[in-house]
Amino acid sequence: SGFISSDMYLHGFFSASIKLPSDYTAGIVVAFYTSNGDVFEKTHDELDFEFLGNIRGKEWRVQTNMYGNGSTSRGREERYLLPFDPTADFHLYSILWTAQNIIFYIDDIPIREVRRSEVAGGDYPSKPMSLYATIWDASNWATAGGRYKVNYKYGPFVSEFSDLALLGCRVDPLQAPPSTSRNCTASNAELAAAGLAVMTPERRRAMRQFRERYMTYSFCYDTLRYPETFSDCDIVESEKSRFKETGHLRFSGSGSGSGSGSGGRHRRRYGRRRARVPAAADAEKQAAM
Repeated sequence: SGFISSDMYLHGFFSASIKLPSDYTAGIVVAFYTSNGDVFEKTHDELDFEFLGNIRGKEWRVQTNMYGNGSTSRGREERYLLPFDPTADFHLYSILWTAQNIIFYIDDIPIREVRRSEVAGGDYPSKPMSLYATIWDASNWATAGGRYKVNYKYGPFVSEFSDLALLGCRVDPLQAPPSTSRNCTASNAELAAAGLAVMTPERRRAMRQFRERYMTYSFCYDTLRYPETFSDCDIVESEKSRFKETGHLRFSGSGSGSGSGSGGRHRRRYGRRRARVPAAADAEKQAAM
């Protein structure tokens, strides 16, 4: 179940206040993301927030990820503990995507930046994408590597969305590249004026503090899965020393998200998307399963 924006965007800022389902939600994934997989099935781009189903009493985990040009065998997953109860109240989750960088925000705090690298080539998202929200059964991997499954006696699983905001260049993905069009020039200028893509010293410090406290897995440190470091990985030696060769934190205080990372698998969600509706600012929506 879920919703999709009525337009596709080439770069933009996508944000929503989200309240996650409470109680036992093992195996359930709530996703807030951009993608063009419905149009470019074999070469799709994607930017993800994935909230991984939880066991009562454990801390929630969220996963961010990026695919470009169908690079599903080279997933760039990172996982973090959430420093609050995401089922008790709404919290703001945002994705900023420009031609130069991508920033994931939680409550206006940057938690991850991906900078475009020429070496990375087509792995950087470059085609128009829609905004999606879905809730679905991912029992085979979401919670403790699939050890805990969905239990439907705790359903329905309802996730609430509000304050939906989309700022970017609306385009037709089948027309000529729109990057030089007047429409995109104006929207890119508006995006730049908002300052959302600028990593000020204060934002960079806040991001470093969040990652030091809450990051539990990074593909950049998963040398078993990726013996050669990705060109877009910004290796921080003090950060790297806290992670095992599996990319997981050496000492993790919670078991709900332990186990393997994504293992390089791409979870296909397109068959679960429903209700193509206009996505407008301040819209209130619910996704239930």
